[in-house]
Parts: sequence; structure tokens; C-alpha cells
Amino acid sequence: MSTKGEAYAGLSVAITTPFKNDEVDYALLREQVEFQIAAGTKCVVPVGTTGESPTLSHDEHERVVAEVVDVAKGRIKVMAGTGSNSTREALRLSKRAEKDGADALLIVAPYYNKPTQEGFYQHYKAIAEAVGLPICVYNIPGRTGKNIEPETIVRMAELPNIALVKEATGQMDQASVITAATNLTVLSGDDSLTLPLMSVGGRGVISVVGNIVPKDMIALCAAFDAGNFAEALKWHKKLFQLCRDMLGLSTNPIPLKAAMRMLGRDTGELRLPMTQLTGAEEAKLRTTLIKYGLIGAK
Repeated sequence: MSTKGEAYAGLSVAITTPFKNDEVDYALLREQVEFQIAAGTKCVVPVGTTGESPTLSHDEHERVVAEVVDVAKGRIKVMAGTGSNSTREALRLSKRAEKDGADALLIVAPYYNKPTQEGFYQHYKAIAEAVGLPICVYNIPGRTGKNIEPETIVRMAELPNIALVKEATGQMDQASVITAATNLTVLSGDDSLTLPLMSVGGRGVISVVGNIVPKDMIALCAAFDAGNFAEALKWHKKLFQLCRDMLGLSTNPIPLKAAMRMLGRDTGELRLPMTQLTGAEEAKLRTTLIKYGLIGAK
């Protein structure tokens, strides 16, 4: 059975926000979108966790979305991050992204203030009733401090434009409850869990490593959808090592931006409180990229 947000099945990439001298480098941002279009990625996701949305001003946030939409021009879908721990602010960001031409919205669970389950439901309901775009519920309790329980997400699924879930709890049982009880499109929020999640009804991933190896993640998803489980497992085993050894070095997007700098695709700049990898961590990252075949040994 086709899922509610099936148009977003496969690979979506949570893109970085490139900086140069502490200002957003919009030219490089546009290059990153073109890179994903050329790779065949289904959707790009600007101003999410990977895009360092917490340290962007509201003006920067809105311009990043508008620039990405302008580059996309219908060639690739754009799912804009518009979440906040203030429902009023999430509403404003969501309406602006809709006005600017985004195709869908990624809305993270309200963080820090730790709402009740009813509070979570009412937050998403208010946004769903105010915009006409498909909404992806982003559940990442490791960052937000509280889980949106699966029963709450099942309840949300009754709202017409709650269409997707970015599942980043790391709990297959939670994902299974959602896929069994709803027709929501469940996307992995952890690269290394893409194949396990698809095995219980997930339909793809909103990826971090897709910033550097989008074609490999597309190959994994395509192999699974074609029923070629041996091929999907081969890609899982290869990608798992990259995810573990790169993303395990530090908080996302610190190691990703360092990798993109090594590949000549980003300045590697971060905004405080995010800080660079240590020299030892950079050496480990370089070894990982060499082992994967992304860069040559010196």
C-alpha cells in the first residue's frame, strides 16, 4: 500500500549551511543543491539539525530556504525545517516556507520545554491546520529531551497533512507501532538504521552521509525496493562503517563539515557553540575517508 508521503520515499539529504567568515555562503549553498540534483536525490532538507538552524538568525533561516527553493526549481523537492519550541514561531516559519515555495515541512518536536503528549499533539495540529503542505514529524528525543510517543503520532496521522515521520529514536519497536497502525511515510533519522527501518516498513532516510555519498544511499534504498536484499545488505555494511567512523567522532554536523572540507565541498566553518574536530579526530576522519575511497592517501 502506498504511504501518505510516498513522494518522499527514498533519499532525502539534510544539507549543511555553509559559512564563510561567519556569514552564510549562499553561492556554496546553491552548489550543494546542484550536487544533490545531479546525484538523483529525491529531496533536500535545508535548515535542519545538519543545517545548524539553532545558530541561524530568522532572516538567514528564511533566506536559506528561499535560495534552496530557487535553485531547486521543481527539479528536486525541498522539505524546509521550520520547527521551534514555540508554536507561534513554528507557525511563522512554516507559513513563510510555504509562501517561498517549499514542498514540505520538517518540524522537530518542541525542545527544552518538554510538552506533555497532548501538548505535542496540539502543537502539530495548530501548524497542520494553518498550512497546506505535507508535514514531517521529526522525533529525536536525544536532542529535544522528550519522546513523542508512538500513540501520539498515530493520533497525529489522522490530520490530513501530517504525512511523514523522521524517526530518530533508535527504537525499532516505536517505528513498528507507527508503520503497523498508520500509512505515514516513515523515514530513518539515523543513517546506519536505514536498512533496519525499511525492513519494518520504513520508506527511506533523511540522511547526513548523503551529503557526501548520495548515490550509495540511493543504491541501498533502490536495492531494498527491488527486493534485492543481498545488495541492500552489502550497501548497509559499507555505509555503516562510514556512519560509525565519521559521525561517531563528534556531534553532527561537526565531522560532516570537516569531511566536506577535505573533499573540497565546504569551508568547514561552524558557528559557536559548535567547534572543530581536534587534530587527532581529523586524522581519524581522513583515514575513514581514505578507507571508503573518497580521498587518496597522501
